[in-house]
Amino acid sequence: MSEVKRYPRPLISLIQADIPNWHVDLYIGESAGVSDPDLLREFGIKVVLNCAVNLDINLVSQPEANRPAGVFDYGSGPVRYYKVGLIDGPGNTPEMMFAGYCMLKSALDQTIPDKPSYKNRDKGNVLVNCRGGRSRSVTVVAIFLHLEFPQLYPTLDAAIHHIRQTRELHPDEWFETPKPQMIELAQATVTMVKTLRQSALLPSPESSSSGFVDLKSEQASFTE
Repeated sequence: MSEVKRYPRPLISLIQADIPNWHVDLYIGESAGVSDPDLLREFGIKVVLNCAVNLDINLVSQPEANRPAGVFDYGSGPVRYYKVGLIDGPGNTPEMMFAGYCMLKSALDQTIPDKPSYKNRDKGNVLVNCRGGRSRSVTVVAIFLHLEFPQLYPTLDAAIHHIRQTRELHPDEWFETPKPQMIELAQATVTMVKTLRQSALLPSPESSSSGFVDLKSEQASFTE
């Protein structure tokens, strides 16, 4: 079996600017992007959601004083950091993908207390990452865009297509960006959320697509 060709892409890509209601920008990135403090500052990123169970990032820039000797650093970093442990392929449960959507939305909605131990209280842009920024993170963001802004992304496929363009994923990669197992879990999550909304167990979105910066006019065309 021949090896799948890999194509270059940005370390971090803007997926949607100035999201209504939250008024922050939403990015997708890979491991080298999320671990670059200069890039995080450049893009004004204050919230990171890591979707990869097989990727750990040491973001601690202010270790807590008087921690025991011989332990890993713990404390605070330049961003608020969240993680959901998705596998890029078979092996996930539907609840894990549902958790990814809930965590992204909750990170946007969360109110950080004004206490000394909560050092990252600033509102800022959001980066969703996995190892390559091409499958797990794409799936979680696609679910979010479709469920929160159905006027602009009426289907899950529409959201995925938008992300493939703005993330600059080559058409030759689309069969695995995201992987089929991720899309199946995404469809299950969409059904789950819509069912919960119909039962009034989750709130329906109050969002509007008005005010979106249209990135589609800037979508790149790719050639081999």
